[in-house]
Amino acid sequence: MARQINETGWRGAAALAMAAFLAACASPSAHVGVGVPVGPVSIGVGLGSGGVSAGVSTGVGPLGVGVGVNQRGQVTGGAGVGASVPMGNARVGVGVGSSTVLHDPQQPAATPGAAPPPVPGAQGAPLQWRDAQGRPVPECRVMGGC
Repeated sequence: MARQINETGWRGAAALAMAAFLAACASPSAHVGVGVPVGPVSIGVGLGSGGVSAGVSTGVGPLGVGVGVNQRGQVTGGAGVGASVPMGNARVGVGVGSSTVLHDPQQPAATPGAAPPPVPGAQGAPLQWRDAQGRPVPECRVMGGC
């Protein structure tokens, strides 16, 4: 029993040390959330710099990925790494990650690029052939009919 407690203590201390290291590397923004495991994913609600958000996430070991929607309707995707320790019936942890906006309803739809410049002769205008020195050449000469 004492050995089991000692091993658990070392694991907890290692997890806390890793969490502290990761927290030191994190940007100044913070996010707090609660997730409920449902099968292989976790459904959660959080509060961060973008306001209230809801999402779904999954992870293996210290790595995790997720997709969420915030109160402005932005759909975001993120990935991160973290560590946690058991505290009673819950787990408390710290992690760092990166996210990006996948869809923003406030952004106008992308407009198609400008049309390419017209090709000479494409609108029915006569095409003027020129020789290597830039002198005009009659079309019959180009086609071999002169």
